[in-house]
Amino acid sequence: MFGKKSQQSSDLTSPESVKKSQAVYDRIASGECKDAAAELDATHGRGSKKKRG
Repeated sequence: MFGKKSQQSSDLTSPESVKKSQAVYDRIASGECKDAAAELDATHGRGSKKKRG
């Protein structure tokens, strides 16, 4: 479409994505992860929608 960025959607239910998410979850559960949303975004190649300031 005109004037809109194309968005790549990733299948978060694929085996590869589930494995990646599980690794992040394990880090969250163990207390190693400080920002779960940022880690998941980085893991799945997505930008954070929140702007901090």
